[in-house]
Amino acid sequence: KQRGKLRQLDMITQLVPEGVSISYVRQAAPKGLGDAILCARHLVGEEPFAVLLADDVIRSTRPCVAQLIEVYQRTSGSVLAVEAVPVEKTSSYGIVSLDSQRRVSSIVEKPAPQLAPSNLGVIGRYLLTPRIFDFLAGLQPGAGGEIQLTDAIAELLLVETVTASAFEGQRYDCGSQAGWLQATLDYALLRPE
Repeated sequence: KQRGKLRQLDMITQLVPEGVSISYVRQAAPKGLGDAILCARHLVGEEPFAVLLADDVIRSTRPCVAQLIEVYQRTSGSVLAVEAVPVEKTSSYGIVSLDSQRRVSSIVEKPAPQLAPSNLGVIGRYLLTPRIFDFLAGLQPGAGGEIQLTDAIAELLLVETVTASAFEGQRYDCGSQAGWLQATLDYALLRPE
């Protein structure tokens, strides 16, 4: 503001709507996604909450989290965004098996292709109930020596309905160089300049 960069200041202030505050926590050490979520327990309290992983970018007319919220409003249970993944890539995902109602019946962290219960991979969008915190708090390190969200969800299945939700939109795996490049190019092509 002091330098007269009012256009840039306006762009920044428009990112956060009036009345919204942003809080963040830092994970002390890389102990896994489950541990990272547990670090935010005091901010979440007893409310359902969304987890969005930055390496999954989803382009859609309706935000993926809004789609998960719609499912939650019908089920009152946790919801996982899923998509079919190539069988040879199941070892890169949490893989779910479903019952006839699209409820998750089991979940396995990064199974080898021959051990995967399906090819439905959980991608980086979750809507979780606060019950997950109790399971995360009691977990011992799992795959990779980390606190795995997948392990807590497997325990959550015993007390709560967890629904798998296919989502509308294009997912880019920005955890890979090719996915990051594809997302960058596709988003750039949406801009007239």
